[in-house]
Amino acid sequence: MGIKHSSVVEFPLAEVFDWHRRPGAMPRLTPPWAPLRVIAESSSLRDGRAVLGLPGGLRWLAAHQPDGYDPPHRFVDELASQPLRTVLSWRHTHEFAAAGDSATRVTDRIDTPVPGAALRSMVAYRHRQLAGDLTAHRWARELRGDPMTIAITGSGGMIGSQLAALLSTGGHTVIRLVRRAPRTADERHWRPDDPDAELLAGVDAVVHLAGTSIAGRFTPAHKAAVRDSRIEPTRRLAELAVRGRHRPASFVSASAVGIYGADRGDELLTEKSPRGEGFLADLVADWEDAARVAADGGIRVVTVRTGIVQSPRGGTLRLLFPLFAAGLGGRLGDGRQWLPWIGIDDVLDVYLRALVDSGLSGAVNAVAPQPVRNVDYTRALAAVLHRPALLPVPSVGPRLLLGEEGAVELASASQRVVPHRLELAGHRFRHPSVHEALAHVLGHELTAKDRH
Repeated sequence: MGIKHSSVVEFPLAEVFDWHRRPGAMPRLTPPWAPLRVIAESSSLRDGRAVLGLPGGLRWLAAHQPDGYDPPHRFVDELASQPLRTVLSWRHTHEFAAAGDSATRVTDRIDTPVPGAALRSMVAYRHRQLAGDLTAHRWARELRGDPMTIAITGSGGMIGSQLAALLSTGGHTVIRLVRRAPRTADERHWRPDDPDAELLAGVDAVVHLAGTSIAGRFTPAHKAAVRDSRIEPTRRLAELAVRGRHRPASFVSASAVGIYGADRGDELLTEKSPRGEGFLADLVADWEDAARVAADGGIRVVTVRTGIVQSPRGGTLRLLFPLFAAGLGGRLGDGRQWLPWIGIDDVLDVYLRALVDSGLSGAVNAVAPQPVRNVDYTRALAAVLHRPALLPVPSVGPRLLLGEEGAVELASASQRVVPHRLELAGHRFRHPSVHEALAHVLGHELTAKDRH
């Protein structure tokens, strides 16, 4: 029982071990499909304790073992929480060995009664994440060698929480701007309508992600809440960056591909394409204008026009995953609408590039280089899950959930968006194909047949 899994990453031993010691490593290694969340990371790989939340209010306490700590070669954690410990033994040994001058063999050995087949996807995911993140940190250092202090709004969201973890494992200092009372030393109280003059003290860059979810029935109240959570808070934060006592060098703001309008047919949409029409196009245009206040004041501004992010932790995939897993999924309508998708790790890399690449400014399309039609997306998701995709969703379904306007602007939107600015910058995507991206975040292996 249990499992042993090894792989080689092309990075020096000390660098690989240090990555595991930094805050953010556990969130980055936790599979997004797993029914658990990181509540607290360990303060030490020698004798610290990490806490994971499980369904039903259960807690998984991972206690690091001093007798297994041998930096930079090994650390060990064991399950220490009750009542789980009474029914399950678990000892996880993390081993690292030099594989030449600039490569490291990473080995995970888990001693437990759980069959190895049930653990294989989780361990393989961890190794892919480690290699991908180390690669991202390498090209980020080449663009900007020194670490930064980065303030983030919306750090509790799907993108924000993972971005904070990615930045921390890269050696950057993350300050979370929160609207509640701060609970930890890395948090500061942010009043969106009246930010404190000292809010950005010591900050090199700002990442602004906060905003009410666009998903929902497009009632006047919902649309007002979406606008009110974005336009003025962005403007006031940008004004503080320019006119406050502490001036960051860059301001990276969330944006959306909704600026191109709901239906542009087969038109190839780049950052130079004219904006479209409709509520979302108006919203995003005003949102970007609010961020541009910082640019007018001489700060480098990047507005990240994000597509449909692929993660079972949120967004459309969170809704579709259980349906397709049960064999009840299918295309939406005729399935010909274009889907401007992007994997969760790739959107994080886009934000990282926006922070470290001084040559990047203005609007940037955060979408995968291979947009697909809805019918091809649903086929890919079904193939990854080894399920049929035979039940098309009638258009009346989204209209009932989102209203007529919401269905047009969200569910039925067709936008063939491409990452032109990123491609010009030589940016490389971790998962350029939808098959690869879905397989990664859902923990499934692809056969050659599944890829086509």
